[in-house]
Amino acid sequence: MSEPQVTSGNRRSVLSLAVSSKSVLYAAYMPFLKGGGIFLPTNRVYKIGDEVFLLLQLMDDPAKLPIQGTVAWVTPPDAQGGKQQGIGLRFGEDDSSKAARAKIESVIGTHLASSRQTHTL
Repeated sequence: MSEPQVTSGNRRSVLSLAVSSKSVLYAAYMPFLKGGGIFLPTNRVYKIGDEVFLLLQLMDDPAKLPIQGTVAWVTPPDAQGGKQQGIGLRFGEDDSSKAARAKIESVIGTHLASSRQTHTL
């Protein structure tokens, strides 16, 4: 994943994330957030409510899914339990974000009901 680039002074940034496998996608996806969400590993400092535009690439698909969202939580450095530093991005209500959620859920399918540990819970 590339580090975010912050645009003008109102805390909007653009991130790009390439997911290499279903297990990585499962570990990052957050179906329990309204509209869905995804964990993004990053060392940059964010605040809850910051706007983020994500370009998400899934496995071997060359297409990038555009997702507009807001930071729902922040995992700080040295988080309890050895969790990776990053942010939880809650997907927006726009059509492209809804389409991205549908695509993610079709890729991970039955893994949604798994009890395996993730970056989120």
